[in-house]
Amino acid sequence: MVDLVGQYQKIKSEIDEAVLNVIGSSAYINGPEVQSLSRELEAYLDVKHVIPCANGTDALQVAMMALGLKPGDEVITTSFTFIATAEVIALLGLTPVLVDVLPDTFNIDPEAIKNAITPKTKAIVPVHLFGQCADMEEILAIAKEHNLFVIEDTCQAIGAEYTFSDGTVKKAGAMGDVAGVSFFPSKNLGCYGDGGAIFTNNDELAEQLKVVVNHGMTVRYYHDYVGVNSRLDSIQAAILRIKLNKLDEYTAERQRAASYYTQAFAGCKKISTPATGENTTHVFHQYTLVLNDVDREGLQKHLGDKGIPAPIYYPVPLHMQKAYIDPRYNEGDFPVTEKLCKEVISLPMHTELDEEQLKFITDSVLEFVNR
Repeated sequence: MVDLVGQYQKIKSEIDEAVLNVIGSSAYINGPEVQSLSRELEAYLDVKHVIPCANGTDALQVAMMALGLKPGDEVITTSFTFIATAEVIALLGLTPVLVDVLPDTFNIDPEAIKNAITPKTKAIVPVHLFGQCADMEEILAIAKEHNLFVIEDTCQAIGAEYTFSDGTVKKAGAMGDVAGVSFFPSKNLGCYGDGGAIFTNNDELAEQLKVVVNHGMTVRYYHDYVGVNSRLDSIQAAILRIKLNKLDEYTAERQRAASYYTQAFAGCKKISTPATGENTTHVFHQYTLVLNDVDREGLQKHLGDKGIPAPIYYPVPLHMQKAYIDPRYNEGDFPVTEKLCKEVISLPMHTELDEEQLKFITDSVLEFVNR
């Protein structure tokens, strides 16, 4: 699904030098590389504060802790996402309130958000799924009307841009009260281990985030809050600094590959290619097809036999996961999500795909689908 080796070979000399410099300095934790990455991400995203942390899951959890959400508070999010989005809500004793998604973009449905709000609702977590922004203008308006926090799950969409009706353009992660991002190796901006960061434009919240990620410590060995130990190490920060400089180039390569896929499948009625929302760009963390009357498992095996990975993101919606079974939800409650979970399949998507590979992949898909 990703060619991390091929990508590394192109930047090997830069990466190797950066890693060796960190080892030579012995500044492994919160060293100069981490501080520089924060400043560079702030400039790239046009946000006031970037607080690095250990991974994307921690980023979401720390954001909720710093906002002061309490057990029993309700947090609205989508049922069509990776488990981490709801996992952190449950871990903190909050109540995940799941809603359906839009059939074209797969992102959270603003109308469903409106219908799910109760007096206990404190926050909305829109997930910018697969690489494009949710309808943030509508979501922010809903949040303002009901005095709710907006926590952006930006783990799959760093670099995507959203255009508001007044022409203002903001990057994913720079629009809500706070946002979390993952630097997992396969992400659009990935390190060579685990990593994450939290973004905010709120000065007071930023100070609280810094306290929470560092054991709730305001002054060394004085702990005024319950916190966690969540840090990005300097080696990963050094790697991310190099790759951040190439992120727009990487995005263009992903968009090029996506365009090839879309054109190749344009005439096939059994395949629906990804739609891009009206006000957002798409950075294609995943390229996900919706199949119509196609044996998905058969296609997956057919591709696998040719050495082409084709995973399913996601086979089971959150409201049907064993760990999250809730009497409030039944099968059939989220028809779009449930339909997508039965029909989606994703193709390789990364910066190193060449035309020969793309042709082989698309020919192989069409060979099976058109039988």
